[in-house]
Amino acid sequence: MKTLLKILLISLFVVSSLLKLQAQEVALQLYSLRNELKVAPVKSHELISEWGISALEGGGGYGMTDDEYVKLLADNNLRVIGVGADYNLLTKNLKPIVDQAKKFEAKYVTCYWIPHKDGPISMEEIKIATALFNAVGQELREEGIAFLYHPHGYEFTKDRKKFRFDYMLENAKNFGFNLDVFWVKMGGGDPLAIMKKHPGKFPILHLKDRRKGTPGSKDGHGDVETNVVLGTGDIDIAGIIKEAKKQGTEYLIIEDESSRSVTQVPLSAAFIKKELRK
Repeated sequence: MKTLLKILLISLFVVSSLLKLQAQEVALQLYSLRNELKVAPVKSHELISEWGISALEGGGGYGMTDDEYVKLLADNNLRVIGVGADYNLLTKNLKPIVDQAKKFEAKYVTCYWIPHKDGPISMEEIKIATALFNAVGQELREEGIAFLYHPHGYEFTKDRKKFRFDYMLENAKNFGFNLDVFWVKMGGGDPLAIMKKHPGKFPILHLKDRRKGTPGSKDGHGDVETNVVLGTGDIDIAGIIKEAKKQGTEYLIIEDESSRSVTQVPLSAAFIKKELRK
């Protein structure tokens, strides 16, 4: 009896380990097709499905009614797993944000930008935002929604040998991070080192590679044409995917802001899937 129980426990451990390794899913940030979606939203969603991608980060309706858009998603085996939230709205009324997330049954809500004077963000602004995000994260958690912050590079000025972003990482109690590895690199951070130092805080990644030789930027701005096919730039995308598998990161989201996104996204998806099989 004890031997049988031991075998069952070992089997359960193996199965749970395998499930964790297979938990990652390739997703797409719809901003990648912002130009195509303006003129051909139906065709654009059909194209995403043809690429073998099912999970989307978005939240708009592209001129359609809620029912029409939900039908378009269903017809193409697509689902919205994350929506955005404006910082200013977070300080006023969470109901519209909750309603939007629940409309799509989206698990994640992400704030993509902290309003501040152009250039690096101040330490005081980081502290205020962190306190706000903890409060919002607690409220959204009660609604069954996870709140995340997406860094944009302007958080990587140093104070006493530490990045200002470190304060946010160390004090995030009720929220996690939608880590955009491109913008972390642009700001002067090391996305892989950050993941290893703060495991479990990154349920979502924005995977975006950077053309070799691209200069950094600490103001959250940069040339979108430096977005290249994953695995061909100067960011260790393969190492990041390996760490994401180890940590159980749920969605590996491709965001390609370049004018070549329609050509590059399927190549990037193929790269992620190849790395996940290793």
